Amino acid sequence: MAITKQQFIHKLEHCLCPPGDGVFTVNTAKERKDALRTKLYGQTEGVDALWKTSLTDIEQSEHKAVILGISSDCGGGILRGANWGPLFLRSTLIEQHPQVNAFDLGDVRVIPHLLHDKYLNDATISNCQKALYQNSNSDYYVSPLSITEDVCDGFYQQHPNKGIFGIGGDHSISYPLTKSYLKAKRDEGKRTAIIHFDAHTDLLVERLGIDLCFGSWCTHILEFLPAPHHLIQFGIRSSGKDKAHWESTFGVKQHWAHEIREQGADAIVKQVIAQLKTDNVDELYVSFDIDALDEEFASATGTPEGNGMTPDEALTILRALREEFPITGADMMEIAPFTDSSLVGQTSSETTLREGAKISAFLIDAMNNA
Repeated sequence: MAITKQQFIHKLEHCLCPPGDGVFTVNTAKERKDALRTKLYGQTEGVDALWKTSLTDIEQSEHKAVILGISSDCGGGILRGANWGPLFLRSTLIEQHPQVNAFDLGDVRVIPHLLHDKYLNDATISNCQKALYQNSNSDYYVSPLSITEDVCDGFYQQHPNKGIFGIGGDHSISYPLTKSYLKAKRDEGKRTAIIHFDAHTDLLVERLGIDLCFGSWCTHILEFLPAPHHLIQFGIRSSGKDKAHWESTFGVKQHWAHEIREQGADAIVKQVIAQLKTDNVDELYVSFDIDALDEEFASATGTPEGNGMTPDEALTILRALREEFPITGADMMEIAPFTDSSLVGQTSSETTLREGAKISAFLIDAMNNA
């Protein structure tokens, strides 16, 4: 249902919060949050009012890329901690890539025990509405996946020429991000493809009875694509079944990590570009799970995996795709800064954040110039 600009702003004011505040805490990471506030607003107090005022400036922003943080790891389930990704990645982007700019919409307000409203009974929804909105009969959703889809639906209605760069959080978050994107582009008559970097296929139908999670989100966005093979996956290597199973069962297209290593990233991306042109694809969405990279480069994540892609291989593929197609939506997922193990000379979180920020900066720039 279409909403007015004022209704959309009102929704943002209630369902979102200032950048970096998505994790509900009292003291944890206060210094880091204050540091981000200072970088973004020049002060640490009164930020909520400044952020709300800024929401009216989305349309006037010169940037096409709009950042949305979703600090939820409830859809994960191996090693938690990706809920801190939005705060840490924003800070790293500002410090290491100051030339990259985007309008920052803020963070989804997250009740950390929730995933999607469809899993909740009416009494729980009412209690959570009272907690989030001081209204037990609110019209707004309460779970991070539900809020994200609702906010993104409204965003694309109001700002069809801009795109969301989502920062997670676990990979279940890409379900509402890509679903809203695909619905909006379909309504515009655009043919799209999802470029998915990951060590895992994320093509389960459900995991332990839950159908929307980090291991299943891809399965449930296939119906919104022009065709299943418009989901193209790079870096797969940790799977109980082989490539033939996934491609024949779901109709997707995969390029496993060992194939990229053996054939070279340039050769692989040439195949992908040829496929996309044959399919008359207009625009691309890139979903990047940091564990697509080898654990040497990305160990601060819930499921680090060896024998993965290098950052250079990933960027080679992304640069080639950008030259041929507009990248109009993207996300960076599964950076878990506190899941830290020692590396020579620096911590794993520093390395993971550095590589995640480098790829994020590329994607934001690509969106701004699409």
